[in-house]
Amino acid sequence: MPSDPTPKDPKQNIQQTSSITNAIPPPDPTEPSPNPGSQYSTPQWLLVALAVYSSAFFYGLDTTIVSVCQAPIVSRFGNVDKLGWLGIGFPLGSIATIAAWSKAYAMFDTKHMYIGSLVGFAAGSALCGGAPNMAGLIVGRVWAGAGGAGMYLGQLNIWSANTSLGTRSLYISGGGIVWGVGCILGPVIGGAFADSGATWRWAFYVNLVLFGVFSPVYLFVLRSHVPRPGEGVVERVKEMDWVGIVLNAGLYTLFVIGFTIGGTVWPWSDGRTIGTIVASGVLLVLFILQQKYCFLTSEPNRIFPTRFLRSRTFILLYIAQSCDSTTLAMPLYYIPLFFQFTRAETAVAAAVRLLPFVVVNIVTVFANGALLPKFKYYVPWYIVSGILNTVGGALFFGTLSQSTSTGAVYGFSILLALGTGLVQQTAYSVAAAKAPEHVPDAMGFINSAQIGSVVVALTLTSLVFQNVGFNNVRSALSGLNFDDAEIRAALDGTKSRVLESGAVSAEVRAQVEAGIVDAIRWSFITALLAGVIGLVAALLMRWEALFVQPKAEEANRKDDA
Repeated sequence: MPSDPTPKDPKQNIQQTSSITNAIPPPDPTEPSPNPGSQYSTPQWLLVALAVYSSAFFYGLDTTIVSVCQAPIVSRFGNVDKLGWLGIGFPLGSIATIAAWSKAYAMFDTKHMYIGSLVGFAAGSALCGGAPNMAGLIVGRVWAGAGGAGMYLGQLNIWSANTSLGTRSLYISGGGIVWGVGCILGPVIGGAFADSGATWRWAFYVNLVLFGVFSPVYLFVLRSHVPRPGEGVVERVKEMDWVGIVLNAGLYTLFVIGFTIGGTVWPWSDGRTIGTIVASGVLLVLFILQQKYCFLTSEPNRIFPTRFLRSRTFILLYIAQSCDSTTLAMPLYYIPLFFQFTRAETAVAAAVRLLPFVVVNIVTVFANGALLPKFKYYVPWYIVSGILNTVGGALFFGTLSQSTSTGAVYGFSILLALGTGLVQQTAYSVAAAKAPEHVPDAMGFINSAQIGSVVVALTLTSLVFQNVGFNNVRSALSGLNFDDAEIRAALDGTKSRVLESGAVSAEVRAQVEAGIVDAIRWSFITALLAGVIGLVAALLMRWEALFVQPKAEEANRKDDA
């Protein structure tokens, strides 16, 4: 059995070259992939690269920019009980639509899909900036997240269609670098807007700059790439797995609702909590059955690329990518929070504490993209990554306290930066090399792991932080007349009477801060578990040489069962 079975249905064959018309024939799979930007002049290619990378940057920026805007938003709208949705809404919109985007990129013009995602991202951002209430802001976050997922997946497909096998990992790694830079700068830029006369609204309006500045490039320079030329749009729309799309979006939405509100706004014993979690499980079962038996769809058109579940390599890549993305998300949210509570730093100053993490992560991602095609074997990168992530997660979980030095936190975070950077974008390159005839599906498969894991990780980590922190702080404030809402406001870093100067004695305040730091420490158990699981997945991977010429690569393939 071949290592990665891919049915040879001609409708599923994806061209590996970009063309402005449908007259250019599909490439011969035995020939090397096109040179980078071969369909463009050098100035055109530079413009396309700058515009496409900019979309990845803004997607990363919006992933974390709201983390330090929460206090002024709550001051404006109230609804502290809905605060968690500001962070989770964006990745929720992404994971709820990523499978649909993936399938659409395999069926429709890449350029048109990409521009459509940009419009969606800009529209959601505009709604966030002009939101009249918390509900409108949350809807805008979900909407922008859906558009952002299409942007990120679009840039992966653009690189896959226009770069050679030997350089593809470098371009894809570049996307990971600028996305990571955006994630890291999100809290800094968001805090700067929130503390300025521009207000927190410009933390969302700034995304409109992307669409305004680069629209000419997207519209007039970027060229079309039609995976299935000659077929009508209506026929392709009918082929979309609409039942699968709805089930996929519903199960993630109910999962987030159940575990974000459950135990906080709704008690665990509340029928709404139980019903929401059960409904999420039911939709998961229905989705699995619908995909397995192709109910109201067909095997080639079902939204989840089940063909990859027949490959051990793809299954392990999915697990490893999920673990790495989980470990990457943890420091971004909880290291600034640690410095805010233990060093009384402003949101912007606390965000700057991420610089060692981001610098090392960016350099490592870039090194991986440049060296992976030369070393050819990808398994060693995953093994080293798993070890570093496990050690870094264990140090955070095992030793973090109020007295932990700044240097120690930097050291722990650098271990995670190295571990995550080593394989942050590797799975995309490996997946594209293993399934050259199904690149959009392969990109979507890995992207669902990357984004889905962030949604699940943030949801479960928030659950741990909120419940452990709430119990710790409530115990410290026992008998002092603070209600549950004020305790939860303290945990969210918003303006709370608990943290006001003189509201409690120095001794009680120290106990409150110790309780919150303990909750942050417990939150890193997610990173520790992700490191261990990622290491196990790496050890189970099959050693093989990739990024070689097709004939040599075929000789290297073994039974993947």
